[in-house]
Amino acid sequence: MSGFLFDQWRSRSPHYDETHEAVCDSVRRFVTREIIPHVDEWEAAGEIPRELHRKAAEAGVLGLGFPEEYGGSGTIEDGEEAGFNRFHSLVQTEELCRPGAGGVPASLMIHGIGLPPVLALGSEELKARIAPDVLAGEKIICLGITEPGGGSDVANLKTRAERKGASYIVNGAKTLITSGMRADYITLAVRTGDAGIGGISLLLVELDRPGVSRTGLQKMGWHASDTATIHFDDVEVPAENLIGPENQGFAGIMRNFNGERLGMAQQANAVSRLCYEDALAWAQERVTFGKPLSQRQAIRHKLADMHRQIIATQALVDHCTYSVIQGSAQPGELALLKVQATRTMEFCAREACQILGGASFVRGSRVERIYREVRVMAIGGGSEEIMFDLASRQFGY
Repeated sequence: MSGFLFDQWRSRSPHYDETHEAVCDSVRRFVTREIIPHVDEWEAAGEIPRELHRKAAEAGVLGLGFPEEYGGSGTIEDGEEAGFNRFHSLVQTEELCRPGAGGVPASLMIHGIGLPPVLALGSEELKARIAPDVLAGEKIICLGITEPGGGSDVANLKTRAERKGASYIVNGAKTLITSGMRADYITLAVRTGDAGIGGISLLLVELDRPGVSRTGLQKMGWHASDTATIHFDDVEVPAENLIGPENQGFAGIMRNFNGERLGMAQQANAVSRLCYEDALAWAQERVTFGKPLSQRQAIRHKLADMHRQIIATQALVDHCTYSVIQGSAQPGELALLKVQATRTMEFCAREACQILGGASFVRGSRVERIYREVRVMAIGGGSEEIMFDLASRQFGY
């Protein structure tokens, strides 16, 4: 019964077939072997080992959906030939969430938001120089958008790159950068022109360059993921590291956000299922006043309400994923999806804690970790307030 929501729901969906189950089985074996036994150790250490990236590459986890010429398994866009589509990526995300430690997939799969702008907009030389080592797990690439004074206000970012001869000179700071302490590269949003969206560019910066400094951040959740503030003080970067045309980086950032929000929605719903599973198992085993908790109407209603929200959210995830595949996705709808999924996660984490009672307050359980990770999911990738505003503007109300 405990595996019902994690597995059997796909068998009743037209979007999943035996190829998706094959991805599930492969990633689950990797997670069981290489991640679950070490979660507590990595949570305490505040980071995952670099070796895990190499192991994930060997297992085919890092390369799923990336071009074969750079070491991937075939792009999502080539899905008919490669046999992969975005639903395969959702399955992989689901399985990477199984340990209930969100910092592990956030850090391990950081290339999922750092590398796409390079592959979509970068020169052939830049792609060939960066992507193979990243997809082999030898190098780590992160994404630098958020600034200490700006948050989600991308159009008004302050980090500046001034063109001087054959180089850009970068000054500024980025914060809340996932994998920022361990990363070798950062896909950096910089201002190269005037104020507003028309003056923003993307620049690939090697983080061992003179003038780069990093400060680690201690966080409420995602303890297994290193997070940093990164400072750039007169950092010289070759002009050939420009990703796409100068002053046209905003569109690339927005396209990246849409994919990130879809992935975060699946991650949030996956951990909601974990909350349901652990709460159900506890309710069936825990006896109070002579009866299992599962025989109490109040507890059964909590479980039913968690179930209701999870299946409704998954239906919206699948709908939005299908619309992306069909080329009919709406950014406003993806924004609302992220809100729906993270609110479902918040509800399920709270109700699971109530059902587990004091057991949910002790470090080391999945529910305890997930409860501390609610806020990063609701804020990261665009806060609820920003998502509602984006959707209201797109839909004209």
